[in-house]
Amino acid sequence: MPWLSMRMPMVLLLVCAGLAFPQTEAFPARETFSYNIEWRLISAGKATVDWHPSAVNGRPGWQVSMHAESAGLVSKLYKVDIESVSSLTQAFCAASSETSGREGSRRRETTVTFDGEEHKALYRERDLVKNTVLTTQEVAIPECVHDVLGGLFYLRTLDLEPGQSTEVPISDGKKSVTAKVEAQQREEIKVPEGAYKTVRYEIYLFNNVLYRRPAHLYVWLTDDRRKLPVEIRVRLQIAIGTITLQLAQHEIPEAKETSK
Repeated sequence: MPWLSMRMPMVLLLVCAGLAFPQTEAFPARETFSYNIEWRLISAGKATVDWHPSAVNGRPGWQVSMHAESAGLVSKLYKVDIESVSSLTQAFCAASSETSGREGSRRRETTVTFDGEEHKALYRERDLVKNTVLTTQEVAIPECVHDVLGGLFYLRTLDLEPGQSTEVPISDGKKSVTAKVEAQQREEIKVPEGAYKTVRYEIYLFNNVLYRRPAHLYVWLTDDRRKLPVEIRVRLQIAIGTITLQLAQHEIPEAKETSK
């Protein structure tokens, strides 16, 4: 059941353009988001995403780290335990990403180095059990491109009203595309962390854009200056079902407080 092998739908998480869009009020320097993962309405695992400042190539930048782990019945059927780290420039452009861990019987590590000046991304995948390199490849990219994990935080800086959309340069190191991001409508939703007024976005990464698989990716951000990603949903074919991440806790470590 390789649904979580999409590097966490978060996976799939999102994107946003490296263009000069109006930005919201700056969000905290460090944040931690904890999510419950559901698949076909059953508990499937947990995910934690941490955001904080970090030097990138000797310059101020950002780091986004994510840990996703399956649980319960899903874990018995298809064990997943993944760590991902993305390094971003101050402008939220991808600098590098690394993902390692277990997906079923596989233990893999992938690294991507994004070189905006040379307009290329270098992808490398290793088998951690056999200690062998499985794949290396290079793809052309624009000067500023976003990876999926880091793109979630850039999405939060945009001011898109329902009915508005934009185009986004995004790459996973194997492919570089321009994906559509669309603000669709305002909705009030309930998650374990509370009830929120939100704006629903659709990010067009599937259906032969970045990923060949037919699916729809939705993200709900709070309709306020914080733009908290409170729910992420990947709707796949009926035979596979829907994967949903719901916010269980939001922390701002320096302030010693949660979003409530």
